[in-house]
Amino acid sequence: MHLIIAEKHDAAKRIAQILSGDKPRPYRIGGVEAFKFDDKVVMGLSGHIVGVDYPPGYNNWQKVDCKELIRAEIVVRPINDKIVNALRSLGKEADRITVATDYDREGELIGVEALKIAKEANPRLREDRVRYSAIVKDEILKAFKNAGKVDYDLAASGEARQIIDLVWGAALTRYISLTSGRLGKEFLSVGRVQSPTLALIVDREKEIQSFVPKPYWEIYADLERDLRVQHARGRIWEKDEVDSIVARLGPVGIIRSIQTKPRVEKPPAPFDTTSFISAASGIGFSAANAMRIAEWLYVNGFISYPRTDNTVYPPSIDLVALTRLFLKGEFSKEAEKLLGGKMVPTRGKRSTTDHPPIYPTAPVNKSELKEEQWKIYELVVRRFFATLAESCVWDATSLKVDIGPEPFRANGARLVEPGWRYYYPYSKAEERILPALKEGERLRVLGHSVEAKETQPPARYGQGKLIKLMDELGLGTKSTRHDIISKLYARAYVQGNPMRPTNTAYAVVDTLQKYAPTITKPEMTQTLEKDMTQISEQKIKEDEVIEESRVMLTSVFDELSCNQEDIGQSLKDGLRTDKIVGTCEKCNSELIIRRGHRGSRFIGCSGYPECRFTLPLPRSGAVVVTDKVCEKHGMFHIRIINKGKRPWDLGCPHCNFLDWQAKKALELAEGKESGEGKGAKARPAKKTVRGSGAKAAKKASGPSNADGDGLARLPGIGPKTLEKLASAGIKTSGELAGANARSLAAKTGLSEKKIAAWKSAAKALS
Repeated sequence: MHLIIAEKHDAAKRIAQILSGDKPRPYRIGGVEAFKFDDKVVMGLSGHIVGVDYPPGYNNWQKVDCKELIRAEIVVRPINDKIVNALRSLGKEADRITVATDYDREGELIGVEALKIAKEANPRLREDRVRYSAIVKDEILKAFKNAGKVDYDLAASGEARQIIDLVWGAALTRYISLTSGRLGKEFLSVGRVQSPTLALIVDREKEIQSFVPKPYWEIYADLERDLRVQHARGRIWEKDEVDSIVARLGPVGIIRSIQTKPRVEKPPAPFDTTSFISAASGIGFSAANAMRIAEWLYVNGFISYPRTDNTVYPPSIDLVALTRLFLKGEFSKEAEKLLGGKMVPTRGKRSTTDHPPIYPTAPVNKSELKEEQWKIYELVVRRFFATLAESCVWDATSLKVDIGPEPFRANGARLVEPGWRYYYPYSKAEERILPALKEGERLRVLGHSVEAKETQPPARYGQGKLIKLMDELGLGTKSTRHDIISKLYARAYVQGNPMRPTNTAYAVVDTLQKYAPTITKPEMTQTLEKDMTQISEQKIKEDEVIEESRVMLTSVFDELSCNQEDIGQSLKDGLRTDKIVGTCEKCNSELIIRRGHRGSRFIGCSGYPECRFTLPLPRSGAVVVTDKVCEKHGMFHIRIINKGKRPWDLGCPHCNFLDWQAKKALELAEGKESGEGKGAKARPAKKTVRGSGAKAAKKASGPSNADGDGLARLPGIGPKTLEKLASAGIKTSGELAGANARSLAAKTGLSEKKIAAWKSAAKALS
């Protein structure tokens, strides 16, 4: 039997379909689905099926000295027992095994992991390796026809990364978490790549916060013929100079020179992973989501492998034949126009031999894909077309005008030939058409304006921009950078996009930069990244790189150990600010996120036990205190982050709780009036605050709503109902709670039953 190992189930299914030339027969072994035809079985893994870890004795954080983890034994453990057992069973029956996982460092390691398990069951297995960049018929058949050897050195570099990241992450995370007292689900994560990346975000935020804007002025003049010109000095830093210039302006502008030259914009380079993520970020995709969708498109045969550093198409790709595939379908006009041109591909700065740039491998109808899948697919197709198109040509006009003794200027641009921009509309450039003028022509000045402006701080990093910077600094790899950013969000270190660090991020980075700066600088991880690449090139051995990393980490711990007390205090002081939600309306003490005896979370007053004001919080998810403030209660809005889910913007916790009370009261009232019985229970609405902290929070009194805002928050009351109630003299929730339902129904024409339910809800708010 010939056993073929793919990285994932869907890839295995598609490879089996291509190799069999027909629909392969599903084949289950130990609960794992494989695909059988002739004497072949194609089986998909689930990524890594084994992982590196410490022995069980090291699991207790409090009992094991963090520094011991640096040189502790590393063991390999199964992650997916079903697949491991299936591999062993199939390995015993097979006489040949082919590794067909993705061809990169991670894929090679995954393949070798599976290979070792199968060969343990059957040491006589013959092995080989196939490499491909697209799961399409021609490439898969070619890959299996030209099978080569397994690259154990490339796998070793991947294994070195696993071990180094485990040791650094486990030792430092435990140390920082224990020192700060942040354990359980709220532990503080520190990592070899994660921490210097987070430091970039925090340092940028510090630049923004410390930035002192500098005022400047710009002078504009409006002339006849619909011409607007700017003073040639551009930014003018002194107001006295501005006043002097304005005083010297005359009533007529004289055209001193007009120059028109062609400006050529070359087509963009092909997509590598970094530029793809950057482009996807520009159309609203997070780095992780863009890569997830790209991976799906790759596995299903629509685009090439999305993890690549290459920006040069290899000669093996028939670009003309590939473009012809699109003559029918969504991109027929573009393909036809492109085939009528020269079709000379652009070349980027990086050329590698493992994978080509990202390109479309097959046409697909828009109706066959989900909306997000189509957007990413279209981006890849249009970028591919743009790289084969001709340059974009502009007529660029530079105009100089004298108004009195003062020089002014204007620039115009007219699109002559759209070239690659016809295919790739994501990079916008607008025409600026100037009127037809002649040198020496005199134009009447219709007016002038002085615009006061300020210099702006540097912009925060968006995900695409940050990944580009990580690439430049050698932080992480094309396969890991988007995961690093996802972890920063999941650990509640950053929020929003562009990314803004939380106070927790400040506390961790400030402490590390002060007491162990090596962890926050890119140089250390750059060195290790280069060494890991050299493992794959047989220039250095895996054990030597792992030992080097352990020596580095030991020196870091020497720094940490000398300052443990200061580090603990620094972290605790910084972390406390991230727990402050607002000021208690009863006693003006700070409201802080707290934990109950059984692990529940709630917002409690720091004036306890004298003040017992509390508000509930959800049981699960990381709580992020944002910088948005509720105008009514003065509390910061809260965001809840759960792994694998979209963030939930809970908003003001006080408003959220009052809304929940109102909905519950309304449901109870409606249940009684509809005859559901005395025992009917109201269920909190979806995404409302729950948890054991709610019991204490119910005792907290809400605001009086004397300003009338409470009416608008009652479920079922919209603008029109508000108008009807107002015409009957009801403008606050308190007035509604005390009104006679029958009389109010007669005045407004509203249902008496609804009014009775609103009255009950209003009483909960009052």
